[in-house]
Amino acid sequence: MSRRAVRPTLRPLAASMLLLLLAAALTSSGCSLKRIAVKSVANSLSSGPDVFGTDDDPELIRDAMPFGLKTMESLLATLPDHEGLLVTLCKGYTQYAYAYVQSESDLLVNSDYARSTFLRERAFRLYLRARGFGLRALALRHKGIADSLALNPDGAAASLTKRDLAPLYWTAAAWGSAIAAGKDRPEMLADLPAIRSLVNRGLQLDERYEAGAFHEASIVLDALPPAMGGSPEAARRHFSRAIEISKDSRPSPYVTLAQSVSVLQQDRGEFRRLLERALVFDPDKDPSQRLATIVLQRKARALLERQDEFFLDDATVPDT
Repeated sequence: MSRRAVRPTLRPLAASMLLLLLAAALTSSGCSLKRIAVKSVANSLSSGPDVFGTDDDPELIRDAMPFGLKTMESLLATLPDHEGLLVTLCKGYTQYAYAYVQSESDLLVNSDYARSTFLRERAFRLYLRARGFGLRALALRHKGIADSLALNPDGAAASLTKRDLAPLYWTAAAWGSAIAAGKDRPEMLADLPAIRSLVNRGLQLDERYEAGAFHEASIVLDALPPAMGGSPEAARRHFSRAIEISKDSRPSPYVTLAQSVSVLQQDRGEFRRLLERALVFDPDKDPSQRLATIVLQRKARALLERQDEFFLDDATVPDT
């Protein structure tokens, strides 16, 4: 009788004690709980579905991206070594600067030079911010990588592995874009060997990464003057390979070759053909690339409208 009477009394007592102990533990480890919660959110934001890339409203994304990026930066303050956040911030700031800030600057260069200059300076700073996040991501597994890339670019890049492909690519993209936006800063040209080493390493590790993204980056690098290591012939080979790898499903190689090599070689006919081809792609065919396709097609139309700014020949010369 006593055993049966005692058991029901002890069970709620034991449960109450456990709850009290748990509450005490939670109170004493508030920082740990906060860190766990922040990490959970960070993981979700940096590895969840790409709700930006699939959208069909560039203006909506333009307005939403800054809040999202600053939210991730606030999370990074608690988790400074979170690779997902670092890579996502590098990618996000690079894309935002290119799609919205630099593109608007390019459109205004003739009609509002002061505004255009302000936006280009802003794009430059955003690219540098993105590069900083990318280098921090690479440094998680390769301590001192930033200094190593400055002193021995090829050697530093050779230490990177397939695990580093995402930060490798976006760091190179941000860095190269900063140089392009900072044309009035010749000191930035000293960084070109580091960018080329990163891109070449990416090609060695996985030339198919992101449907040939490293080949597209190589188009830009090889569109530089020969004295700076450029080669239009090599750029065209990278263009062909990017088309092959992506199965000709994206407008980006066409826009890249047009505004780099076609302009460099003053081939207006090719410039037109490439950009007109970029306008043929259906943004809805690949939902994951919907926003990128819409943005690039806007850029293609703007370049076609401004073509007289890039060529010295007569606009009436027929395509060949």
